Amino acid sequence: MRDLDLITIGRSSVDLYGAQVGGRLEDMASFQKYVGGSPTNMSVGTARLGLKSALLTRVGDEHMGRFIREQLSREGVCVDGVKTDPERLTALVLLGIRDEHRFPLIFYRENCADMALCEEDIDPAFIARARAVVATGTHLSHPRTEAAVLKALHLARKNGAQTALDIDYRPNLWGLAGHGDGESRFIESAAVTAKLQATLHLFDLIVGTEEEFHIAGGSTDTITALRAVRAVSGATLVCKRGPMGAVAFTGAVPDTLDEGEAGPGFPIEVFNVLGAGDGFMSGLLKGWLDGEAWPVALKYANACGAFAVSRHGCAPAYPSWEELQFFFRRGVVIPALRHDQKLEQIHWSTTRSGDWPEMRVFAFDHRMQLESLPGADARKIGAFKQLCLKAAIQVQQGRPGYGILCDNRLGRDALHAAADSGLWIGRPVEWPGSRPLTLEPELGPDFGGLSEWPLAHVVKVLCFYHPDDTDQMKAEQEATVTRLFHAARRNRLEFLLEVIPSKAGPVTDQTTAQVIQRFYDIGVFPDWWKLEPMQTAAGWQAAVDAVTRNDPHTRGIVVLGLGESEEALAASFAAAAEFDLVKGFAVGRTIFAEAAHGFMAGTIAADQVVEMMAATYTRLCTLWDAQRAAKG
Repeated sequence: MRDLDLITIGRSSVDLYGAQVGGRLEDMASFQKYVGGSPTNMSVGTARLGLKSALLTRVGDEHMGRFIREQLSREGVCVDGVKTDPERLTALVLLGIRDEHRFPLIFYRENCADMALCEEDIDPAFIARARAVVATGTHLSHPRTEAAVLKALHLARKNGAQTALDIDYRPNLWGLAGHGDGESRFIESAAVTAKLQATLHLFDLIVGTEEEFHIAGGSTDTITALRAVRAVSGATLVCKRGPMGAVAFTGAVPDTLDEGEAGPGFPIEVFNVLGAGDGFMSGLLKGWLDGEAWPVALKYANACGAFAVSRHGCAPAYPSWEELQFFFRRGVVIPALRHDQKLEQIHWSTTRSGDWPEMRVFAFDHRMQLESLPGADARKIGAFKQLCLKAAIQVQQGRPGYGILCDNRLGRDALHAAADSGLWIGRPVEWPGSRPLTLEPELGPDFGGLSEWPLAHVVKVLCFYHPDDTDQMKAEQEATVTRLFHAARRNRLEFLLEVIPSKAGPVTDQTTAQVIQRFYDIGVFPDWWKLEPMQTAAGWQAAVDAVTRNDPHTRGIVVLGLGESEEALAASFAAAAEFDLVKGFAVGRTIFAEAAHGFMAGTIAADQVVEMMAATYTRLCTLWDAQRAAKG
């Protein structure tokens, strides 16, 4: 059964991208970590566009190899063909953005895992699952990997699948340039030309820049080179021309490139050309495999390439299908696409990793409430929060849809221990009870502390905000939330905004909705909302409407507890569960209050504390699940 649209074969690495722009690679002080390698990038790019993609490669049996496998899974890429090499390390690439013309990079690929791909790794049953197989030139540079690629191509053609080649010529990876010349894109080589020409007849689609067709065709005259490729291959030839777009040739190569089929281009600012070709190829493959005419496929390709050259990183820059359609409808508003806030919001919200359709969150991020208990001190509170985590994991039992809220000041040990639990993790930053809102000192005056956070942690902030607040109170709180929101985005962290207007003034069914709308109006787009337990359907409807009309891609809403009894929460759950946007709850004191009193006083043993909290947490989970099921 063909359950895959395409399989890409070849390089898979971890890209370490210099975070500073405009300097030498020697002077880079920090790096962002992304998946990399042309086939890997294309598997992500096509998955984001809605194709069912898979990668066939090898990675090391270490942290970087696991990162690639896990990130691909998060992107929706099938990893059935990703083999783990027990002996070799995952490839690394260091990259930087010097200016709009220079993009230094260093390949760390000596005896790397992906270059150990061999014929035995090519499972005929796996190849048979795909409508297309996509290869890149690098894996034709070594006899072992070449044999693997050729086996996959022959199997694909035998099965009636289509085949494509991204020439992807890197002289460094063919042994023609030194380690310091990773940026080099063209060196003439008769041996490389002969190697490529021996395989070109196996492809239905061949894609490259003018320089890449020069190496494939054995001439530095582009038309001559294209005709040399045409002489040995009947494939559609797509020649990329940089800012001039690209052209496709399905038959004889004419006298000029301008006579080929073309798609519209997009006038954008070039920020980073690295990975642009893989973005282009992702869009092209989408159009090709969807059966679109070449001008349409090239439109997709040009747009995806435009996104890539406008952003930091390779695969992270590629658009989702929703984002691409929005871009086509609206067009270019700001040539530096990474500064187009509306576009960036759609990009962020449609390419986030993970899925949380249900949220059953045990919130033990409380600080002030625990510090006020008789017998409490920092050591005891830290120990208690570890027991809370133990209770959460006991209830979770490895299942998805469970999470915790835990702070770093008093709950650091529990927070760190939760890292590999599979739990959703939210982490508060507000100073407890503050109004106007102030933040925990660990963030620093510039919120730079967020740079130390794991990417899996969600920034959670509680704001006591009311529409009737004074202008000064509103201005102070809005400024803090806005700065925090942008700091979270800058550090690639999701953002949860908790608002409790009832603690600041009287409320009606419209109050929470008014607060929600105000934060959207000032440019704050939370990934999550945490709202107090409203009792009426009208209140929930107003809140849900306010979120959906401003951000159709939001993660959703969770209901907070405010220390209410289980009976009171039952009524709130019943009202909230009627709305799909409400994903679940984030409740704390209802679960831990009694156990915390006993533990701090020394009257309840640790094991009993865990059992008490686990029992209450389980009841709340069951209650929520029942209310959701009743909705049908």
